[in-house]
Amino acid sequence: MLNVLKATLSAACLAALVGLWGPLVFAAGSESPASAPADAPVDPNYAAGKQALAAGDWKAATEALSKAVEKQPGNANAQNLLAYSYRKSGNLDMAFKHYNEALRLDPDHRGAHEYIGEAYLMAGNLAKAEEHLKVLDRLCTFGCEEYRVLKTAVAEYKQKSAVK
Repeated sequence: MLNVLKATLSAACLAALVGLWGPLVFAAGSESPASAPADAPVDPNYAAGKQALAAGDWKAATEALSKAVEKQPGNANAQNLLAYSYRKSGNLDMAFKHYNEALRLDPDHRGAHEYIGEAYLMAGNLAKAEEHLKVLDRLCTFGCEEYRVLKTAVAEYKQKSAVK
């Protein structure tokens, strides 16, 4: 009976993870523990923005996260996720504005370094993307997901550029 329960739970968890994998890709490295005190209450707009990001609703995410940033302009995590929603919407100018603010607030924000590097690749600026990859290499002494993701994106960008 216990083995059946374990197997059922494992299957349910796996199915949930597979179903959610695509929308939740943004979550890797999106938050920095140093950027939001553990005892700080979660802004409902921030929570709504994260939900909208998970659903791939960039417009709703941008609206909710803009309100969160308005209430807490010093929250590097909110700045980073707002930038992410702008990038996914195709508004790179606003994305860069908020990524840079997130990094001003928390220069070691691994998620912001990964995401701004990806934004630079979208803008065709390989050199700037590689600068952020170097920062992640320094921040991630034993490696981290943010470094691996950006390194892969840089390699793919170089491969596509070589083919043209």
